[in-house]
Amino acid sequence: MNVSITPSSPNPLLPESLPSGGKDFWFNARLVAVFLQGFASGLPIALCSTALQAWFTLSHVDLVTIGFLALIGQPYVYKFLWAPLLDRFNLPWLDRRRGWIITFQVLLILGLLLMSLGNPVTSPLPLVILGFLVAFFSATQDIAIDAYRTDLLKPEERGLGASYAVTGYRIAMLVSGGLAMLIADHLGWAATYRLMAGFMLVGVIASLCGPKLIVRAHSPQTVCMAFVAPLKDLLARFPLGLLLLCIILYKLSDAMALSMTTTFLLRGLEFTQSQVGMVFKIFGMGATLLGLFIGGGLMPRLGLYRALWYFGIFQIITNLLFALLAWVGHQFALMAAVVFIEQLASGMGTAAFLALLMGLCHPNYTAAQFALLSAASAIGRVFIGPLGGFIAAQYGWFDFYLCSFMIGIPGLLALYGLRRYYDFDSVPYAAS
Repeated sequence: MNVSITPSSPNPLLPESLPSGGKDFWFNARLVAVFLQGFASGLPIALCSTALQAWFTLSHVDLVTIGFLALIGQPYVYKFLWAPLLDRFNLPWLDRRRGWIITFQVLLILGLLLMSLGNPVTSPLPLVILGFLVAFFSATQDIAIDAYRTDLLKPEERGLGASYAVTGYRIAMLVSGGLAMLIADHLGWAATYRLMAGFMLVGVIASLCGPKLIVRAHSPQTVCMAFVAPLKDLLARFPLGLLLLCIILYKLSDAMALSMTTTFLLRGLEFTQSQVGMVFKIFGMGATLLGLFIGGGLMPRLGLYRALWYFGIFQIITNLLFALLAWVGHQFALMAAVVFIEQLASGMGTAAFLALLMGLCHPNYTAAQFALLSAASAIGRVFIGPLGGFIAAQYGWFDFYLCSFMIGIPGLLALYGLRRYYDFDSVPYAAS
């Protein structure tokens, strides 16, 4: 069962239709919509985490209360539990995905406006509850946005679409993180949250004006089917153990290195906070975005399987560069170059990996399956940190990065094994 796309009525924000080929591969209505929805997805996260913690901290709230704020982010971890409901039920406006997206975007705006009325000193509990609701609305919006992006993009656009989505997401996190703190320093937190609620209108406009989905897929007929059928579909198409190994392990080497890199640079090589911050903010961010777009641009020529293979090898090799840095010692130029190359490889791998997750989803169950697969991919990132800390403490930084290189090899082997069961390039990624 296929998902075909027809554009919505003409509008000044998004062009109605663009033919495939040439510059239209790099910029078209679908990619603009994906970028704007990526921005809407990334904006609320800091507002119910780091920005909220800063508001409580600067209001001199006790540390115990501030510590509990970390629990607000739980909906992001467990969103796969209610994702099937967005496959089962269709709202009677816009289309199958945009109806859900705009509903939760409106709820996010209302939640942020209500948070602006709160006071961490006199009424911390209502503000915490509102923060939790904003996190829940945001996590549910993410489910719908992920499904919309998967259903909307053509197969050959998925790598580049991932680049647009992550770029919009990163920009939004800068706006609701660093920029929000600067604004709060001058205007106060209440005005800042009202302003951030206004920024959420970007997502509302993108939902109203974005390309329309005409979905030739069947929603599950019952709630029970909505929860059971996505897993049965995956089991029917893949050996579940091999699929999970590939999903969990593909980015594990990258996650292991990242979990200890800041500590390595600050404590192991004794770079200053300013040096590390400058390299990660300037070289790291720029390299990640460059890697995303290089990866997305190369995928039509390479095909999804070869892109995953080549970018995966590039990812794990960069860990050997950190081992070289550990051996050479305190060399700022080498450190900046290694961080740049590592973040470049990470961006390329992320573009291909997100394209893989989109390709694995069945159109009937896009919301449930993408949420489930992305949750599986996060398992390694959550649990690899303690192991990385133990290896670094017991064996040193050089051996730590050698281990992070070795731990990436099983992910490539699982990818190779998955090729027997999944035609990665069933839709040709032909260069235009």
